[in-house]
Amino acid sequence: MKGKLNTDLGQVLISPEVVAKYASETAYECFGIVGMAMVSMKDGLVRLLKRDSSTKGINVIIDEDNEITIDFHIIVSYGVNIATIADNIISNVKYKVEEFTGMSVKKVNVYVEGVRNID
Repeated sequence: MKGKLNTDLGQVLISPEVVAKYASETAYECFGIVGMAMVSMKDGLVRLLKRDSSTKGINVIIDEDNEITIDFHIIVSYGVNIATIADNIISNVKYKVEEFTGMSVKKVNVYVEGVRNID
């Protein structure tokens, strides 16, 4: 469902794909993120996504009250505290997406799908 904002000049519709792209770029700014992940339903393998297709690792749901729920599937850097990375993503994404869209973010879920050693 698309997000709807009513203004004096008309109605603005925001696609979940646009929110996913913006949330992806915001998450990449956070320290400790290697990238977004996609889990294959066929064989259960986790795949690191290229940056241009990283929105496949993010699921955005906009409900009828214009509240956004964002699910991230990420791969983190080895040796970094996972709870700190998740808190950083949640706070940054919530703040920036709310500023960008004008809608409230109800929930940000972070699923860590893997750990990579970065040289």
